[in-house]
Amino acid sequence: MAKIIYTLTDEAPFLATHSFLPVVEAFARTAGVDVETRDISLSGRIIAQFPERLTDEQRLDDALAELGELAKTPEANIIKLPNISASIPQLKAAIKELQGQGYDLPAYPDEPSTDEERDVRARYDRVKGSAVNPVLREGNSDRRAPLSVKNYARKHPHRMGAWSADSRTNVVTMGKDDFRSNEQSWIAPADDTLTIEFVAADGSTTVLKQSIPVLQGEVVDGTVLHVRALEAFLRDQIAAAQEQGVLFSVHLKATMMKVSDPIIFGHVIRAFFPTVFERFGADLAAAGLNPNDGLGSILAGLDSVPNGAEIKQAFADGLDAGPELAMVDSDKGITNLHVPSDVIVDASMPAMIRTSGHMWGPDGEEHDTLAVIPDSSYAGIYQAVIEDCRANGAFDPSTMGSVPNVGLMAQKAEEYGSHDKTFELPGDGKVRVVTSSGETLIEHDVEQGDIWRACQTKDVAIRDWVKLAVTRARATGSPAVFWLDETRAHDANLIGLVRTYLGDHDTDGLQIEVMAPEDAMRFSLERIRRGEDTISVTGNVLRDYLTDLFPIMELGTSAKMLSVVPLLGGGGLFETGAGGSAPKHVQQLVEQDYLRWDSLGEFLALAVSFEHLAGVTGNARAKVLADTLDRATGTFLDENKSPGRKIGTIDNRGSHFYLAKYWADELARQTEDAELAAAFQGLAAQLDEHESQIVDELNAVQGKPADIGGYYRPDTAKTNAVMRPSATLNEALAAL
Repeated sequence: MAKIIYTLTDEAPFLATHSFLPVVEAFARTAGVDVETRDISLSGRIIAQFPERLTDEQRLDDALAELGELAKTPEANIIKLPNISASIPQLKAAIKELQGQGYDLPAYPDEPSTDEERDVRARYDRVKGSAVNPVLREGNSDRRAPLSVKNYARKHPHRMGAWSADSRTNVVTMGKDDFRSNEQSWIAPADDTLTIEFVAADGSTTVLKQSIPVLQGEVVDGTVLHVRALEAFLRDQIAAAQEQGVLFSVHLKATMMKVSDPIIFGHVIRAFFPTVFERFGADLAAAGLNPNDGLGSILAGLDSVPNGAEIKQAFADGLDAGPELAMVDSDKGITNLHVPSDVIVDASMPAMIRTSGHMWGPDGEEHDTLAVIPDSSYAGIYQAVIEDCRANGAFDPSTMGSVPNVGLMAQKAEEYGSHDKTFELPGDGKVRVVTSSGETLIEHDVEQGDIWRACQTKDVAIRDWVKLAVTRARATGSPAVFWLDETRAHDANLIGLVRTYLGDHDTDGLQIEVMAPEDAMRFSLERIRRGEDTISVTGNVLRDYLTDLFPIMELGTSAKMLSVVPLLGGGGLFETGAGGSAPKHVQQLVEQDYLRWDSLGEFLALAVSFEHLAGVTGNARAKVLADTLDRATGTFLDENKSPGRKIGTIDNRGSHFYLAKYWADELARQTEDAELAAAFQGLAAQLDEHESQIVDELNAVQGKPADIGGYYRPDTAKTNAVMRPSATLNEALAAL
């Protein structure tokens, strides 16, 4: 039987799966397609790391490792939902919840001192941050807004905040002494094995990472961010925000850049509260309260510190003395500095731009903001958008063009593959990358506390990226722009390779450009204001940033994007959109039994998954399912059956019912397969006849608390009961 793997992940997408997956399974069975699930949730990944400590009933296989191997094969057909890329506070919270549920898991050791603690730390380190995406993404990314979604957004434009020409919102970045400015890049002339070593000022050498295999043509980068320069930069920006009377905010990626960015986040907190750390730094360290974990973690831990009340008051005084902070939740006093994973640059900056360049202040009102993005690699793209909005006003979703993306991400490409090669330096000296023959390729002078990192980009991934860009340009007729800066070391090497590999393809009649990111942004913005489309061809980080930025401006959300990953091995990975809003949706469900999460990305991914399956296996019925689902999704959008904004309207569960109804209607009416049509006529008639009853049953539960038995590890039976409250719908699907 043909097979689709459906991933079980976290938060709102996980809850929505309990409602939508029964629909998928029932419809897929009619086409001889088996739908299997694999648990790659944060809690599932944690549990899989400690089988020897758990009972037979509690143990889980390492589903992520299994899917990583499957992704390299032609048989792969994986639907991947958004998952938690865990920061340290999230990881600790998940461990605590699992321990409370009876799982014998060790605590996360912040500073391991024994072999056992080091082993535990290593296992947890395999789980934290972006542990999932680098394993599954054995191909490059093709992300775009489907025509049906784009047309809907034009007919029903979302609200965009007005921009003022005198807006004081800006982005500030280091520009020197940072990762971008210190980058060195090298292309391997042959297969080799590299070593990263630290040579201290006294001449002693410590191996930081050994036996790093590289392949011929692979691009290897190394760079360092100097923390003394970072600290001076942060002090200046805190003072500037106060002087200008704007909110202070910092925008990092502490989930994907799980080693470097929490350290940077900790430096921001130290810079914002210098007096507190001068007076009480030793007390905080002795209590294990680390600013890298965020202000919220420190404040929560002060209750068990002897002079905790005094320190807490010092933090309160520091907040009063500094500039006003951008807020995550002003009602609850949660600031931009509370949790490193609360303000993620690729989600937070588009939200600011969409909201007139404002963030929320402590008073619960919107204000202009100084957005601090320390490393200058990509910060300039956001400033270019801000300057465009200041000059031309907000974008108009009813007329603006689109910026689809072709992203270089296969095989842990670029920065997002740097986790195991990122180090906070223990002293002054040099870090160097050397070949197996002892030749030094990359070398940096460093000081204690500096953050050094290396990353790799394989040649096969670069070749495939160029091919995919040409394919999309040919298919759409739109210009394709490689966002690469010749003044940056890594990009300069890529530009040479791109120009070489473009020669392997027929590019006659195509407009293919290479531009520095800020120039590419301005070029794309000019075109989308004219209603024209431009393909962005970018590296891994810009892929992440742009596939939130443009969809949020165009569609109001990045969850409605079609994200296809043609895997290098011939299979397919189909992603369902971003999960940045997932936590607040879970909170609303628990409080009000109302889930506002939009599963449109799942509908889009499922259709192309069926289509891919049909092409690979020759299963004609899978193609019928794909085509009818595509048409049903168009009807779903035209009839505006996405989750409502207020209790009393349909939520995520109601939207799944309507998708099932329209899909059954399309299958019953289609003429390609008479037997399949007959099989769905009964279901279509049932769902049509009982529409009001089903909607009433789904909506009747709203307005009171819902018990799902956990945040990171919800109880299956409780979650099923919450997410499938319509007996009429459940019986109709079971009878198919």
